[in-house]
Amino acid sequence: QVQLVESGGGLVQPGGSLTLSCAASGRIFRINAMGWYRQAPGKQRDLVATVDRGGRTNYADSVKGRFTVSRDNAKNTVYLQMNTLKPDDTAVYYCNADVVVGINGVGFTYWGRGTQVTVSS
Repeated sequence: QVQLVESGGGLVQPGGSLTLSCAASGRIFRINAMGWYRQAPGKQRDLVATVDRGGRTNYADSVKGRFTVSRDNAKNTVYLQMNTLKPDDTAVYYCNADVVVGINGVGFTYWGRGTQVTVSS
């Protein structure tokens, strides 16, 4: 019922910057929290950053001060601005959204397919 599509991944040198976008579409009544998770090969999928409808953010300690998450509620879109990228940031980045799909308040968590971010010289 809901699709999340990420864009903006790619190859960047250490110290560089990259911005990811994720647009949600489909049957959406309201989106509560949106955010980003990442998963490196052989590792768990971990939280990177989230933002709720009121703009309150939450970041993993490893990205605080370097990454900024933001959203445009009118566009159902969440962004992740990544600065001072490190090789350890290399992972598949997944968009996540907690979506209320109807007026009855039933909510579901949706995931994008992921976008690869590679930080390497």
